[in-house]
Amino acid sequence: MDDCDKLKSKLEEALDAETIEVINFSHEHAGHAGSPNSGRSHFRVEIKSEELNALSRVAAHQRIYAILADEVADFVHALEIKISA
Repeated sequence: MDDCDKLKSKLEEALDAETIEVINFSHEHAGHAGSPNSGRSHFRVEIKSEELNALSRVAAHQRIYAILADEVADFVHALEIKISA
């Protein structure tokens, strides 16, 4: 299972969402200061979820970060989040 699949699976298990897409865009940050240049550091999460959309933006992001806490501590350097209803 690759990193995107791992993140998506954890989110699917924890959330009631219509769609979840996880995109690895680490290659766009290769060589940038602070980037570990591992090829597995920068991810975009796009979620269509009434559950998250009902929360404030901060609370929804906190929920996602809590679900992915182990991965953020391990290899995720940056996480871009887009939530739609």
